[in-house]
Amino acid sequence: MARTAREVLADAVGGLAPADGANPLVPLIATGEAPREVFAALALEQHHIIPGDRRSFLHLADRAAPQPAVAAFFRFLAEGETEALHRLTALATACGLDEDAVRAYEPQAGCQAYPAYAAWLALGAEPVDAVVALTANFAAWSGYCGTVSRAMCDHYGFDDRACGFFDFFAEPSPEAEELSLAAVTSGLDTGLLSEPTAHRYGRLIQSYELMFWETLAVR
Repeated sequence: MARTAREVLADAVGGLAPADGANPLVPLIATGEAPREVFAALALEQHHIIPGDRRSFLHLADRAAPQPAVAAFFRFLAEGETEALHRLTALATACGLDEDAVRAYEPQAGCQAYPAYAAWLALGAEPVDAVVALTANFAAWSGYCGTVSRAMCDHYGFDDRACGFFDFFAEPSPEAEELSLAAVTSGLDTGLLSEPTAHRYGRLIQSYELMFWETLAVR
């Protein structure tokens, strides 16, 4: 029996989910044990990550032009990065960061490995394989963001605007789900989707995601 897009994505999300305890920082944030300074570092790193990811998603959309459903998925992600960068301003301000501090900051390699790999995917991956890999990663990232947002309010005294960056990613997006299903359906129909390759990409990008948190944890 032919597999459905929903089955493909469910297998990727479940099979590529990080192990319990794999993230060294989010549990500390959840209990208020992490230093407040970690949010400033996170905001500064994200100021470099988001523009890079946006360019990667736009390039994937361009490469996927012959597959309109796949291209639409990546255009949606690029639009989301624009909104995320807008929301990041409130977090940076709440952390006492001004434009000079943002410009002067030197990003850390461990935090920037994720966008570097996203750029690699943008250049060389079959776009629909990247859809599966990124969808699995976003499921993990969304969970982390929900935990961080709640802790920022409960333990660190941040207001709703400062938490808006994390709330944006934590909130379920029916449109993102519909677009990912349509993209994977297209990949199945055209024979362009390779699940083993997509899972390889997903495994690596999940590792780079954890590297981001690990790097912040040892500051």
